[in-house]
Amino acid sequence: MLKLFLWLRYLGKRRVVLLSVAAVGLSCALLIVVVSLFNGFIGAFEQSAVDAIGDVVLSPGRKFEHYDELIEQLEELGVVEAATATLSAQGLLHLDKGDVRAVEIWGIEVQKRGKVTAFEQSLLNEKKTPTSISSEKGIESYIGVGVLARPDEKTDEYDFNAVREEIGQEVVLTTGSTTLATGGSVAGGQGEKREFRRTTMRLVIADAIFTGVYYLDNRVVYVPIERLRESIYPKSGPIAGQIQIKLRKGCDMEVALAAIRGVWGVFASERLGWEPYQIQSAMIESASQLQSRYVVEIRKQMGVLLLIFGVVSMSAVLLIFCIFYMIVETRRKDISIVKSCGASSVSVAAVFLGFGAVVGVAGAAIGTGLGYIVTRNINAVEHSIGKLLGLKLWKASVYMFSRIPDTVDWAGAVPIVIAAIVAAAAGALIPAIIAARTRPVDILRYE
Repeated sequence: MLKLFLWLRYLGKRRVVLLSVAAVGLSCALLIVVVSLFNGFIGAFEQSAVDAIGDVVLSPGRKFEHYDELIEQLEELGVVEAATATLSAQGLLHLDKGDVRAVEIWGIEVQKRGKVTAFEQSLLNEKKTPTSISSEKGIESYIGVGVLARPDEKTDEYDFNAVREEIGQEVVLTTGSTTLATGGSVAGGQGEKREFRRTTMRLVIADAIFTGVYYLDNRVVYVPIERLRESIYPKSGPIAGQIQIKLRKGCDMEVALAAIRGVWGVFASERLGWEPYQIQSAMIESASQLQSRYVVEIRKQMGVLLLIFGVVSMSAVLLIFCIFYMIVETRRKDISIVKSCGASSVSVAAVFLGFGAVVGVAGAAIGTGLGYIVTRNINAVEHSIGKLLGLKLWKASVYMFSRIPDTVDWAGAVPIVIAAIVAAAAGALIPAIIAARTRPVDILRYE
């Protein structure tokens, strides 16, 4: 009861203590926002890979046939929910006279892709499994919004109404492939002679794709895998370059990868007749493993930034030390009276340590609330700064995503809150020791 009385007394008489509460709160809020934004970006980056290519990717490094049989075998595994094939190529998309875009072409199984990726949720018009367009004008295609329109330079936003007007329009896609030339080898017997075969595909825009990931929205064109194969590899049967796989919820990733590798090894050996070194060179990795090198570098940057801000935030500890030292020096009489009434040195020290902890708890609570508000409204804050100063802080072409991640990382916030409380108590430690060593006889001798 005595401790509570003294805490309230000092807080009421020494409003300068509120400065230390504010310092702890601002430091805590800053660190929570930094942790939330970095971890939110990492989470969004990893999730974007899952949404785009599934949980696991099987990429042999070369095109292969009979992919439908491989998919059937994979889906018989208890850990695999669905799998789909893709075939990729590069090309030029002719939107209009003089308007040509370099694009990446993904041949996909339109009806199955939504079971493996977030393809359906990315469609601008229909958020469901697309139905094939029966048109004599051309091949149905799904094109990223960044290919069809450029974002506004100031707001970094797309004009979706203008994009929707492009749906149903015809465009021309130029691509090609290399094939072994008739005759077999180059003159002199050195190597093989290959020829480039150019192909023109007439497309009809069935829908636009908006994933929120700049690279995909600004570069990729999706067409049915068989139509792409017929155009660039007309003499081959059904082929694929990659298998994308969605796992069942709750399954162990390592177990799933081992099972997929086992199926692939048997299939490539018995059905494709590949050599062991060709089979082993196939890349079979999870989406998170594919992004791991980039994520590690981001976490290093986050650690450096947190270290810098942490050192800066130590000024709050110094501020608490100065304020509490001043309180001890100006309240020696009160301390002496309390000790002369029977309070021990430990009890007196506990008063100031507890007061420091209370300052830490109050500051951490304020900082947590402020950090939550700023993080949840970070896009509105960025938009307001852009309108007020004409400065675009978050550009999708640089940071990959159209929106700033705005989810509070509570797992990262808890250690920050605990550290803030401990740091505040540590700032009051030396003043508490000084108060505990105060001798009533020296202070009250002439009173």
